[in-house]
Amino acid sequence: MIDSLYPSFGILLVDDEEAWLRSLSMTLGLSGGISNLVRCSDSREVMGILAQGQIGLVLLDLNMPNLSGEELLKMIVQEYPAIPVIVISGLNQVETAVECMKHGGYDFFVKTVEEERLVQGVQRAIRMIELQRENREISSRMLSGKLEHPEAFADIVTGDPKMKSIFRYIEAVSRSSQPVLITGESGVGKELVARSIHRLSRSQKKLVSVNVAGLDDNVFSDTLFGHTRGAFTGAEFARKGMIEHAADGTLFLDEIGDLSIPSQVKLLRLLQEGEYFPLGSDLPKRMNARVVVATHHDLATKQASGDFRKDLYYRLCAHHVQIPPLRERPGDIVPLLDHFLEEAAHEMGKKKPTVPKELPVLLSNYPFPGNVRELRSMVYDAMSLHESRMLSMESFKRAMDKEGFRPADKAPAEVAGSVFVASAPLPSARAVMDHLVAEAMRRAEGNQSIAARLIGVSQPALSKRLKKGS
Repeated sequence: MIDSLYPSFGILLVDDEEAWLRSLSMTLGLSGGISNLVRCSDSREVMGILAQGQIGLVLLDLNMPNLSGEELLKMIVQEYPAIPVIVISGLNQVETAVECMKHGGYDFFVKTVEEERLVQGVQRAIRMIELQRENREISSRMLSGKLEHPEAFADIVTGDPKMKSIFRYIEAVSRSSQPVLITGESGVGKELVARSIHRLSRSQKKLVSVNVAGLDDNVFSDTLFGHTRGAFTGAEFARKGMIEHAADGTLFLDEIGDLSIPSQVKLLRLLQEGEYFPLGSDLPKRMNARVVVATHHDLATKQASGDFRKDLYYRLCAHHVQIPPLRERPGDIVPLLDHFLEEAAHEMGKKKPTVPKELPVLLSNYPFPGNVRELRSMVYDAMSLHESRMLSMESFKRAMDKEGFRPADKAPAEVAGSVFVASAPLPSARAVMDHLVAEAMRRAEGNQSIAARLIGVSQPALSKRLKKGS
């Protein structure tokens, strides 16, 4: 968990002039939103501060008494090579800059004339350090195979290895300030994943969720940025935007793939600059929230067609979480069924029913186009009609039929290829039917009713076929 300081590591400012240190601190705070700063006016104390292990970046003045910046640079590079050093000089001397770079300096700026470039340079260094740390963290988590905070994912019912791998990735990037893009089909649980990211990074602050689908540009701006009094007709009072409500917490923008191009431009600027203007105001405000976005669209396809800005797409892809559909993790169906039954029984004041052994088999052969949300809906519908000790399967079958769950008219190419080989004689119709029936019975775990549904025949017809083959 992190607090409101940014970045998560300390930045040490070293200069013998206290006034300059105060000025630089204010500049970095106001222009860059950088607040995790440590000031040092005595160069002899620098190595002791670094030894405490909280510093990730050093901004170093060259001209100082006692221990010069050049001497200090060599010492830092030798003893703490992982800590980048940005050198700041009061003189614009190319030779000095070159020498500093030769001795391991990360960047070089002139005090008096490059304030804006200095802030941008510090921001670049912060992003570089964060990416390096995230890469190390991701490698470490993936190799360990363990979760440090499994409680953050308590709302997500799963035992699937792919989902566990996603959880480890989320833990690894949870401290990053970069946005997280969550993609996956409708109903897979993207908002639950967003809540897990929030719990890991900013759990003591607010999670503010906004569904941006269908918002025109003006409504989008007002919703996120807020407005001042008199900003437009009817704006009798000033109103805070969702960014301000999510201060030091997480801003979750759902259905980001439906955002209009003008709104995409505004979101891109927000992510790049870290600041925004409330409607009717000329004074910018800093954004202190972590941004998480989600969509069921394929953003790569949308940006290729011109419906989604390429620069925004790559900005959002800094951290990408792709949630697999339920049909690709069939092992989660039974625990989810049990979870939803318990949840529904509690809400409806009923006893949790006994599940017929055929139900998990039936569900495991259904593709769930609506994913986890569809399974939950099925369970609640079944529980609303439930009266006896044993849960009826009829409402599940009706829901599947409503979704058009029928055997495919055409076999997938890979199945056709496995049965019909161009260089071999065609099998007889009987052999094909025997093969189809055997596969259906295997998938249905011996249940004739379910097997008949899978191949689109009646149960009596299947039973007759099985008797003939025996």
